[in-house]
Amino acid sequence: MACSIDVGLGFSHLPHIINTTTSIKQRRIHTCCYGLNQKHRIIRRVLCSAVDEEQIQNAEVVFSDDESLLISSLIGIQGRGRSASPDQLKAVERAVEALETAAGVPDPTSSSLIEGRWQLMFTTRPGSASPIQRTFVGVDLFSVFQEIYLRTNDPRVSNIVKFSDIIGELKVEAAATIKDGKRILFRFDKAAFSLKFLPFKVPYPVPFRLLGDEAKGWLDTTYLSKSGNLRISRGNKGTTFVLQKQTEPRQKLLSAISSGSSVMQAIEEFISVNQNATKGEQQLIEGEWQMIWSSQMETDSWIENAANGLMGSQIVKENGKLKFLVDILFGFKFSMNGTFEKSGTNVYDVTMDDGAIVIGPYGLPVELVTKFTLQVLYSDDKIRITRGYSNILFVHLRVGR
Repeated sequence: MACSIDVGLGFSHLPHIINTTTSIKQRRIHTCCYGLNQKHRIIRRVLCSAVDEEQIQNAEVVFSDDESLLISSLIGIQGRGRSASPDQLKAVERAVEALETAAGVPDPTSSSLIEGRWQLMFTTRPGSASPIQRTFVGVDLFSVFQEIYLRTNDPRVSNIVKFSDIIGELKVEAAATIKDGKRILFRFDKAAFSLKFLPFKVPYPVPFRLLGDEAKGWLDTTYLSKSGNLRISRGNKGTTFVLQKQTEPRQKLLSAISSGSSVMQAIEEFISVNQNATKGEQQLIEGEWQMIWSSQMETDSWIENAANGLMGSQIVKENGKLKFLVDILFGFKFSMNGTFEKSGTNVYDVTMDDGAIVIGPYGLPVELVTKFTLQVLYSDDKIRITRGYSNILFVHLRVGR
């Protein structure tokens, strides 16, 4: 059987298995299309690199300025790099190269900091990537990990796709040896699905023993943070990986939104962690902001929700102008223009009074006026948390930058 291994992640070609996994659990996806006479579920999906909930820890995570720059460049990239724009890829590449030239842990393969379970946050996607990598790694619903244990009687590198706590995981293992202070050599030798609803493991149907050199590979660690929280590695097929042990607070919040689990608790924890930042003035930063979550789940009137900022994106301008923009259906958009004025500490009075349903250069005016108070609970150049219409909480991501 012809079969090749993507040694960067340790996954092999398995198209028949892969095609069945997407039906295991369907994810709720916001389509930006709203009918006129139905109830609608507010956005539940986040465009970001997914972070598994089991890595949300109470301990404070410390990153250097250069590490924070890399982490910041990953915010908003979906599918661990799959949806990255050319500009986003360039930003990540610059940040990666800056860290690789910086003084990380010398001889990382000799350090105990490399040991443990690492979560994959980002990977480049060369054409040689295997179908299993393209399928699983690019799906935010699944969490992808790499375990490295070199100081045992059986040194190993394992790659894990965790489907969910309910379903289980796929684990691909390799025997490992240290070549030098940077490179790990390994050979894949076993793999299996561990499914919660089965009392036994399901073997991964690849004959590793018959693959010869196809089952071998190497992994260079080009940067290991002195805190042991961040790692950059490059595989023998030219793939670059960014992995973390403890995740940055913004990523933890985005993970909770992505999974739809304990979002309110994640928001409270995020604001608590950033108390020093939130003590100062929180501004409505200019730019386009896409709503990724709100505390209101269902609604009767789509047009009222659009006018109140419960759907779509917000465009904030420095001159006190505000615009809500919602994709409706078949090229139709709803646009609502208004103004905002500061009325207190972190508080703004918002008036939206110029609505229209737009298609191409044409617009059909909609007579609608709405006023509400907007409180900024947290804002930086990537993410914003506000309390707005009817005390509803919102989380927005800044897009286009």
